[in-house]
Amino acid sequence: MNIPNKMSAAEAVKHIKSGDRVLIQGGSATPQELIKAMVARAPELRNVELVHLHTEGECGYVAPELSESFHTNAFFIGGNVRKMVGKTVDYIPIFLSDIPSLFREGYMDLDVVMVNVSPPDKHGFCSLGVSVDIVIAAIEKTKKVIAQINPRMPRTFGDALVHIKNFDACVEIVEELHEMNLVTPSEAEIQIGKNVAGIIEDGATLQMGIGAIPNAVLSFLTNHKNLGVHTEMFAEGIIDLVEKGVVNGSQKKVNPFKIVSGFAMGTRRLYDFMDDNPEIEMKDIAYVNDTAIIRQNPRATAINSAIEIDFTGQVCADSIGTRMFSGVGGQMDFMRGSALSEGGKPIIAITSETLKGVSKIVPMLKYGAGVVTTRAHARYVATEYGVAFLFGKTLKQRAQALRDIAHPNHREELDKAIFERFGSSLMIK
Repeated sequence: MNIPNKMSAAEAVKHIKSGDRVLIQGGSATPQELIKAMVARAPELRNVELVHLHTEGECGYVAPELSESFHTNAFFIGGNVRKMVGKTVDYIPIFLSDIPSLFREGYMDLDVVMVNVSPPDKHGFCSLGVSVDIVIAAIEKTKKVIAQINPRMPRTFGDALVHIKNFDACVEIVEELHEMNLVTPSEAEIQIGKNVAGIIEDGATLQMGIGAIPNAVLSFLTNHKNLGVHTEMFAEGIIDLVEKGVVNGSQKKVNPFKIVSGFAMGTRRLYDFMDDNPEIEMKDIAYVNDTAIIRQNPRATAINSAIEIDFTGQVCADSIGTRMFSGVGGQMDFMRGSALSEGGKPIIAITSETLKGVSKIVPMLKYGAGVVTTRAHARYVATEYGVAFLFGKTLKQRAQALRDIAHPNHREELDKAIFERFGSSLMIK
């Protein structure tokens, strides 16, 4: 069909004015051509505020020399902007599930939203493809929308469809989506995958992110039955389980037989799997991460990671001391939602130490470290040395359980800290 309001990227970004607040669609859907065109306008612009989840690819707008033109307030910090936090980038601490309410309830007005969408179908509907998350709420409330019309964006369903009449400017372009390759897990990560898979039950509904540990977990689930997926994001490790019939969603109470997600990241294999696939529903993150929805699926199992955990169960997942590293994201949404599910299991899965040999299980979090998951919410913690179950345990019992799955190189130090804190010896294994 004919594309209305069609123009070049340079013309499209003229909708952005000095003093505007602009939301950029993130993840693998980051609209690179529009970003480059916007950055090229820097000499004409002043005090443009950019907001987004983590983005991929080039982000010239964070350059120090453009600080008078652009400032970024990120809801989640990606690797491409991390070094500029505290300079041209700031961080907004917020649960992922709460971000849409910023827009819908008027806490944060948006002037422009920039998106990357599939071409329209015969009825005029484009798809937000791999990234619906916070974007659908932003489109509802913004003054203007600038869209890349991109045939490389897979056509997905759920809440992903937006009519082309909602776009104030359309730029036709063929742009490859950012790809994130599967990471080969280390021996420790493989063992963690085995440990976590060992406590996942048949019929569970999974939430897991991207990276070596989730991939390792998925690789050990091939003999499971009737798994479902309800997750804020998913990667292509799920595809093999779908093709084997392990993931079929038959036990889910909400969106049965559907893979529900807010955004996805992977390689072209994943994007082609998603394209025109009615089994996948890409939904508003306010729905995906709503604990009232998550808890309805039986045996909801959330697998998340952390930077460090103290021996009372406090989980730091967003910062290294005072230095912001990522963000709160949806960890607590799913940790709590899965805990409320019948037979649910909230799991923190980490290697026992960093690549530099520093223990991730510590007596006390680093000065300034953020607590993303509180000690009252922590239930299962998995390392390559086993799984600690913390629910209903005293502080002393938690310390012992976590010490037992710490790296052997650090257990003596932890024993000493436990003794100093609790004043009594514990059983040493």
